Amino acid sequence: MSSMPHAEPDRRMLGVLLRQPLRALLTELHEGMAVAGYPDLRPAHSAVFMNLDSGGTRITDLAERAQMTKQSMGALVKYLESRGYVSTANHPYDGRAKMVRLTAKGRATEEPARRNIRRVQEKWSRRLGPGEMEEFMRLLRKLNDRIASWGSTDDEHALNRTG
Repeated sequence: MSSMPHAEPDRRMLGVLLRQPLRALLTELHEGMAVAGYPDLRPAHSAVFMNLDSGGTRITDLAERAQMTKQSMGALVKYLESRGYVSTANHPYDGRAKMVRLTAKGRATEEPARRNIRRVQEKWSRRLGPGEMEEFMRLLRKLNDRIASWGSTDDEHALNRTG
């Protein structure tokens, strides 16, 4: 009989397992962006940048994609607009809606952000070990592709009921 204590299985669920790496990524990205000359950007602003289409996006769509209220998204957009990262204009077909677009200053953040994300990936790769980060990225890409192909939530509920 072993004197080693019996290890409990890891019962953390997917949301908990994804939360800490996302927070760490956003924190490191924020720090890197400050060094790159964008100290006024905060991790919360990623909700705008990550969900903004190249041709512009309605605030309501940004809020839905980020899973936040329109009021909260509006506050983030207002902050970024006041600092010159985005501009807003009336939607061409819906006068009630506002379109959000990156300005030249906003577009200028893209390359430093990509550099910082690559830096974080390289750092995590060193910490995980040979091949593990690549496998993690491969699985995340696969999961993203599968989720995109699943369609609507109703389709997913139907799959759960039948299979």
